[in-house]
Amino acid sequence: MSNAKVLPLLEPTVEPCCPPLDERPLTAEEAERTARMFKALGDPVRLRLFSAVASHEGGEACVCDISDVGVSQPTVSHHLKKLKEAGLLSSERRGTWVYYRVEPAVLAAMGQLLTKASGA
Repeated sequence: MSNAKVLPLLEPTVEPCCPPLDERPLTAEEAERTARMFKALGDPVRLRLFSAVASHEGGEACVCDISDVGVSQPTVSHHLKKLKEAGLLSSERRGTWVYYRVEPAVLAAMGQLLTKASGA
């Protein structure tokens, strides 16, 4: 008989960047945080990389699977770094490869920002 305990899975908690835009004006801090995210996504290559990671099977992608975006490998690395700095991606090194993922809470927070406030 095993002594292993089954632990409940905890959903990652990421604080939303800000409320829906039609709910109230953004604070200066919320505007800064949100602008960083949208600025990072304002580049077509970064948007393609973000989309490739977000839509990849299993919710994560090896850099080797997403680097065919028409720019050199060092440029891909630069853009992935900018997406990480903006809080849009997280990464994990496994051997020689780096795997990137978009946390579901980040997508939900971005979607919430552009959605009408409930009850509006």
